[in-house]
This record gives sequence, C-alpha cells and structure tokens, in this order.
Amino acid sequence: MLVMTVADADGMTGEQLAERLLHGVDSEPTRAAARLLGAHRNGYWLRRFLKDEWVFASAAEGPVIVRSGRYLRLDWDEIALLMQFRPSMFKASSSELAVLQVAVSLMSRCPVQLGDVTRAVEDKEFRLILRAQEEAACGDAPTDEATEQGAP
Repeated sequence: MLVMTVADADGMTGEQLAERLLHGVDSEPTRAAARLLGAHRNGYWLRRFLKDEWVFASAAEGPVIVRSGRYLRLDWDEIALLMQFRPSMFKASSSELAVLQVAVSLMSRCPVQLGDVTRAVEDKEFRLILRAQEEAACGDAPTDEATEQGAP
C-alpha cells in the first residue's frame, strides 16, 4: 500500500512501521537495517523520515521514502548522500545518529567507526545493533530471550 501518512504511523509501533517498509524485500541487510530503525526508540528515524518527508526530499536528489511500485521503501542511497553532504539535516542525539549510521552502514552505503558507535549508544541500543548485524549477516537474528539463554 503506497499511502501512508504520519497519522497512520502514529497508530503503529516502530517494529510494525519497519515491517510496512519491508513488504517485498528479500535482502537480509535491508531487512536488518529497517528493523534496527524500527526497534530503536519506537521507530524514531522512520517516523522522522515520514514526518519530514518533503524536507528531506527537497535537500536530496530524490525522496528518502519511495512511493512507487507496489510498496513503500526507504532509499538508502539518498539517506547516505544526505548524511555525507547535508549532515545538518540530521539534528539528533549522538546515540540516535549512531544508530542511523549503523543502519546505513549495514546497507554498505557509508563507513562507520565502531568505537564511536560503542561510546555513543546505551546498552539496549548496543544489543539492537548487534542483533541487526547478525541478521544482516545470517538472516533473522534470535530474539533477546533466546540469546540470553544461549541459543545459537
């Protein structure tokens, strides 16, 4: 479904919002990156991309949320270009920026300094990042409960 408004997003969890952006996506890194953004602070970046969609689009060469084809999707190339050439578009805390940088790096769109990320994020965010890295590399990552119980 191509029509999604900020009001629609307000009625969803961050994880649900991420799943809406993943219809028809088979790439594990894409799924991991979007799920990371959905799980982080109830979809902070996904909601911001929707809320400020036209602001981001006017600063980029194209939209960060693509509304063509059968489904909505994030344009990771546009997000990476904005991060590189228009970093002022991303006013946020250091931990919020670190999570976005990791998500974009999972898509091989920009490098990330892991030491900087580790210092910027809290424990919960760090666990989300680790889960996203595992999912990008191996497919669906285990849940936190399974990881804590020693499941592979």
